[in-house]
Amino acid sequence: MSRGQRYLAGKLNTAMNQFRLNPYAKTIQAVKAQHAEAWSEQELKSRSARLRQQAQGGAALSGLLVEAAALAAEAVWRVQGIRLRDTQLAAGMAMADGQIAEMQTGEGKTLAAVLPLYLRALAGRGAQVWTFNDYLARRDAAVMGPVFDYLGLVTGCIQEEQSWAERRQAYLADITYLTAHQAGFDYLKDSLVLDMGELLQRPFHFVLVDEADSILIDEARIPLVLAGAAEVSRSGCAEMARLAASLRLNQDYRQDEHGRNVYLTDAGIEQAEARLGCANLYDSGNQEQLARLHHALHAQALLHRDLDYIVREGQVLLIDEFTGRIADKRQWPDGLQAAVEAKEGLNIQGGGMVRSSITLQHLLSLYPHFCGMTATARASAEELLNTYGLRVAIIPPYKPCVRIDEAHLVFMHKEAKLNAVVKEIAAQHRTGRPVLVGTASVEESEHVAARLQSMDITCQVLNAQQDAREAELILGAGKLDAVTVSTNMAGRGVDILLGGGDPAKHQAVCALGGLLVIGTSLHESSRVDQQLRGRAGRQGDPGASRYMISLDDETLQRYGIGAELPEAYHGLRQVEPLESAAIRRLITHIQRVAEGQNVEIKKTLNKYSDLIEQQRRIMLSKRTSVLKGTVKTELLSRVDQELYGRLCSVYGEATVLAAERQLLLAKTDHCWSAYMDHMFAVREAIHLESVGNKNPLDVYNEQAIEAFAKLEEQVQRAVLEAFAGVSLEQPHLSFSPEALSVPSATWTYMIDDSFLASRVNLF
Repeated sequence: MSRGQRYLAGKLNTAMNQFRLNPYAKTIQAVKAQHAEAWSEQELKSRSARLRQQAQGGAALSGLLVEAAALAAEAVWRVQGIRLRDTQLAAGMAMADGQIAEMQTGEGKTLAAVLPLYLRALAGRGAQVWTFNDYLARRDAAVMGPVFDYLGLVTGCIQEEQSWAERRQAYLADITYLTAHQAGFDYLKDSLVLDMGELLQRPFHFVLVDEADSILIDEARIPLVLAGAAEVSRSGCAEMARLAASLRLNQDYRQDEHGRNVYLTDAGIEQAEARLGCANLYDSGNQEQLARLHHALHAQALLHRDLDYIVREGQVLLIDEFTGRIADKRQWPDGLQAAVEAKEGLNIQGGGMVRSSITLQHLLSLYPHFCGMTATARASAEELLNTYGLRVAIIPPYKPCVRIDEAHLVFMHKEAKLNAVVKEIAAQHRTGRPVLVGTASVEESEHVAARLQSMDITCQVLNAQQDAREAELILGAGKLDAVTVSTNMAGRGVDILLGGGDPAKHQAVCALGGLLVIGTSLHESSRVDQQLRGRAGRQGDPGASRYMISLDDETLQRYGIGAELPEAYHGLRQVEPLESAAIRRLITHIQRVAEGQNVEIKKTLNKYSDLIEQQRRIMLSKRTSVLKGTVKTELLSRVDQELYGRLCSVYGEATVLAAERQLLLAKTDHCWSAYMDHMFAVREAIHLESVGNKNPLDVYNEQAIEAFAKLEEQVQRAVLEAFAGVSLEQPHLSFSPEALSVPSATWTYMIDDSFLASRVNLF
């Protein structure tokens, strides 16, 4: 699309957005005409109770919207002392209509969410809020809970460390704040319970996704996987790590054009076969060795310490690429995780057997109603609409944004960039102006901090190594003289107040130009760049942002800027920024390529997940029927009447049927887990094998259909074998521990998308 076409498309989108917002202006006037400020507390609460009764009686929520909005706005005023602005009411109405409301940083998204949450919670079936992290769930529940309490609703919050009873109570609340991961993993755990009384969640009804672009786009690349303890092969990991370290880039192995995958050359294959003592590495009998070598090479060439992970207390901890935080309870698939541990000389940890899995897209589809809010949605409006059916409503700011977004400063190399960044920080710091620096990695953040400290400039560093004080450090980033160095989008959801909230100091910071945000590397998505810029200039405050980047930054190198650079720039080591419109256009093009590939990765993930998700729902439906007792099992009586009769004569028919029900549930879980583990292995290995002229997705689906067709027979056979092993001499009907065993504790990991990248090019 040309620049002129993009301009016309932008104008058209703006006009369409305004057209969709126009009806809300009339509704807002109707809300104000309610004169809720004249209602007594008793009248307000009785009106809320009446609305709830109407909603639960089947009244259309659209008919309750005006009075519900008046009640919600008045409750916010009486509890918080804040009057909802028209822009917040419009955002709330857009979300009540099932859209994503884009509101600029500091415009009050949390308060705007009161209306859709209150309206949907009136139905009595629960309303959830997916937040970006546990801290924001806890904070927002504490802040907004009193407002909902005033309206007669109960608020709950899910946190990682909570007990089963605490989580169950929170899910039963009218409004529940939690992360998408908590919701997803608890859903997967519920699919494994052996008794109805063990269920945590009630049926999904409505969810509002906060920071919707980050959760639904960035995090959606990684499926949620529930795993139980299992042994992982430790043999050969260290040897493979040494072999991978000895291989040479472009001689023994090559990377794909975007540095997301590696593959051996003929020379590398010969060297590997010689070292491993095998005649043909790609022979079917050497599949396990080939997979281990691929993992070791992937760990050696593509995963970098302090960029993709850190090592803490003998453990490899993954870093979230979008936030710079440690990714809680996230691992790579077992073979890759073990390869990274071997590369770092650590003990190989226990592995995990996949028990169930779901993508965020499929999880969201389980909710009949959903909406979202964020500060940066318009750049991904098409993807949000195509993937989730969510339109973006762009809410105009209450006060115009006056932040100055400077053009990129582009340097030839990192050293020149780092010198310029530090020089700019020092110059601004001398005036007292607060500066927030966003870096791409732990390593870069520590380099910047070390240079500043050598110049006697005190700075706060927030990265995956120091993540405990995140909100506190970001909150203080707007104070006079503050210099904060942070990886990516740490502190998301925390407003930076100029002057730290002190009115006099606020004015002093404004006089200096407000907060200055400096980005040291571009992200794969311009939308994420905009998120960093958005830390400055909240609610009409002054502020400025600028990216100071180099041509050897990882993102630009990964997407091949070196091959695209004009010959005149090769080997150039100048320290001044480049003054070239062509280079800036090239960088913009590279970001678009990266964004396009990431969209394809998510499409590929969902293509590989769609069939499995259909099968999972089929199995879950059958399992739930057994769990609820809505179908008679009668397997043993139908297949082996003699054994059934003997067992009934000793233990009684009711006991035998109850045991059969428990066995069916347990064996369904065991067989499904084995099936999931098998299909994850197939997905990992499919690009290592020759599939001829077949589409790899077709091959994958064929194997999935074939394996799934055998599941029911496998479950029944396992149940019958368990009954056959019962000794009639024992006083109670019991089975071996293995027959009914489930993991005493389950843990979770998320599959990295690197394995999917190669499949994008295969379709």
